[in-house]
Amino acid sequence: MNNKDFIAELAQRMGYSADDTQKYVNSVVEAMGDHFQEGDSVLIPTFGTFEVKKKMERVMVNPSTGLRMLVPPKLVLNFKPNISWKERVKNGGAE
Repeated sequence: MNNKDFIAELAQRMGYSADDTQKYVNSVVEAMGDHFQEGDSVLIPTFGTFEVKKKMERVMVNPSTGLRMLVPPKLVLNFKPNISWKERVKNGGAE
């Protein structure tokens, strides 16, 4: 599902215009991004949790040259789904 399809379906379900729905979605994503920049987690009840995690530095080996390189630490965005969604996906959509 691409952005256009998502916005169209969400607008139809909520009874708003596609333009208004796009504005709402953009506002939500922007607000989430602001919290991620601060290092905060974002919990969406009944869906899951987005959180910023720190990956430690590590040594990487280039398989073709055998050269070892140090990969610096970095922050990554992680998603942990709600247990019920995890089970739904695991069971192929059946509840």
